[in-house]
Amino acid sequence: MQLMAIDPEEQLATRAAWLYFVAGLTQAQIGKKLGLNRTRVNRLLAQARDHGLVQINITGRLASCVELEERLRQHYGLDDAVVVPTPPDQDLIPQVIATAAAAALSSRLKDGMSVGVGWGRTLRLSIQSVPRRQLSHLSVVSLLGGLTRGSAMNPHETASHLADLVGAQCYYVAAPALTDTESTRDVLAAQPMLREIFEKGAKVDLAFLSVGELTASCTMTRVGLVSRAEVDDLIRAGAVGDICAHWIDREGRIVDHPLNKRVVALSPERLPDIPCVMIASGGRTKVEALRGVLKGGMCDVIITDEQTAKSILAMDKT
Repeated sequence: MQLMAIDPEEQLATRAAWLYFVAGLTQAQIGKKLGLNRTRVNRLLAQARDHGLVQINITGRLASCVELEERLRQHYGLDDAVVVPTPPDQDLIPQVIATAAAAALSSRLKDGMSVGVGWGRTLRLSIQSVPRRQLSHLSVVSLLGGLTRGSAMNPHETASHLADLVGAQCYYVAAPALTDTESTRDVLAAQPMLREIFEKGAKVDLAFLSVGELTASCTMTRVGLVSRAEVDDLIRAGAVGDICAHWIDREGRIVDHPLNKRVVALSPERLPDIPCVMIASGGRTKVEALRGVLKGGMCDVIITDEQTAKSILAMDKT
C-alpha cells in the first residue's frame, strides 16, 4: 500500500481557505496564525479558488483535517495542531504522522535552542525525515533512560540521530529507563550526573514526544520493559498508555502503580512548564492516552491522524 502523498502547498492553501471562508478570519489574522505575510495569504486564497478548493464549501481533501485542527486547538487550548488523512492501512499511520511531524519539528528548530527527545517508533521515523542542516549552539537532551539491549527505538539512538542531523551537542540519561526496584531508582536519581541531565531536560525550549499504548503487544512489552502480566495489572489500575515511560490514566494523571516508581525519566508533571511540547502519535490504540495527555495539559502541539482526532474529540462529548 503506497503512502498518501501530502502536498504541502495544497495543505497550506486548504488551511488558509478554511480560516478565511469558514472561520471568518481576516487575511492579516490568517497571516499571523500561519506565520505568513498578507501577500502570501492572498496568493494562497487565489490558488484555492483557482484549483477548485473553494466553491460554496471548501472541497479540498484536507478540508476535514483543517477543521479538526481548529477543533483540537480550541477545545484543548493548543498552540497548534496538525491532522493528516488516515491511510487505509493502519500499519502506515506512524509513517504518515512521522512525515508531518518531521516538517513541524524542522520548522521550529532554531539556533541556540535546547530540545528534549522521547522515544518510540513514530519519533524514530520522524527524525529519519528531518533534513540535515547545521544549527549553532543547539543541544539535544534525552528525556529518559535507555534500553539494556540494542533497539532501533532506543531513546539514546533517537536523541543522537537528531543531534547528528543538526550538529547539536547531545546529553544522555546514563541509566536504564526502568530499574529493577524503587530503591535502585532512588539511588540513581540521587547521582549528581543524572540530576543535572534531568534539570536540563526540564528546562528545554521544546520537547518532542510520543505516547505509548497499553496492549499485550505494545512497545514496552516488545522491548522487554514490561511483562504481559504487568500490562493486565496496569489496566486494572486505570492506566491507558504512557508518556515519558510513565503510565497515565484517561484524565492524564499518573497512576498509582509500582512501575511508575521505577522509571528513570522526566516526570510528565514537569511537561506543562516546558514552553513547547510537541506530541506525534496516532492510531486506534493511542486514542485514550492522547486524550489523557491533552486533558492533563501536557501538550502544546499535536500531530496526529484524522480518525484519531475524531475519536479524541468524540470522547469529550460523552
